[in-house]
Amino acid sequence: MNKEQFVAALGDKGIDLSETQIRQFDAYYHLLVEWNEKMNLTAITEEQEVYTKHFYDSVSAAFSFPFASIQTAADIGGGAGFPSIPLKICFPHVRFTVIDSLNKRMNFLAHVCNELGLENFSPVHARAEEAGQDKQLRESFDLVTARAVARLNVLAEYCLPFARVGGHFVAMKGAGGSLELQEAKKAIKVLGGKTEKVNTFELPDEAGERNIIVIHKEGATPKAYPRKPGVPAKKPLV
Repeated sequence: MNKEQFVAALGDKGIDLSETQIRQFDAYYHLLVEWNEKMNLTAITEEQEVYTKHFYDSVSAAFSFPFASIQTAADIGGGAGFPSIPLKICFPHVRFTVIDSLNKRMNFLAHVCNELGLENFSPVHARAEEAGQDKQLRESFDLVTARAVARLNVLAEYCLPFARVGGHFVAMKGAGGSLELQEAKKAIKVLGGKTEKVNTFELPDEAGERNIIVIHKEGATPKAYPRKPGVPAKKPLV
């Protein structure tokens, strides 16, 4: 989809972009392409594909979860800014923290925020397993998001420790989302979560199936989780 189709598609979902927000998306696209020549941010650089597969796909989390009702969000492993930057542009009141293990990408996000004039956006260079044990970050966010990071049973251990009790974790998955959810049932329960709903839809321009999995944080995550760096991926909770 082109820029105009993107704006119209979001409008159809009740997300009306101002001229400032439209300019921010345009500036973000050009920064993404510019910095992608210096570091590996994305394999997708053609403008219409970026608007469909990155921008629209990122904002689709808001089709299943009421971003207007939250104040704080953490995005885990989203070093290129997906879904955090598109969501921050659409919902500027949300205070975003992005946690990623690659410092170069955190520098990119800091530059994007400066250029776009985005406030209350904090890139944090850290492993999710270590940050999840940080008392300042642990169980302190209304919402935790993640897109294209790991299988859900591993991802739940990365993400649920950051959500406050009563908060939510929204996992953005592709066509295998339902299968991953079955595999992750034990992990979600052990970590204090309960699956609330799954929204399945097709991206525009035949860009593929998406599954937005909304998990409610019902109880505190046991102190043993997340385990040490590398352990969740090697020994997933099953």
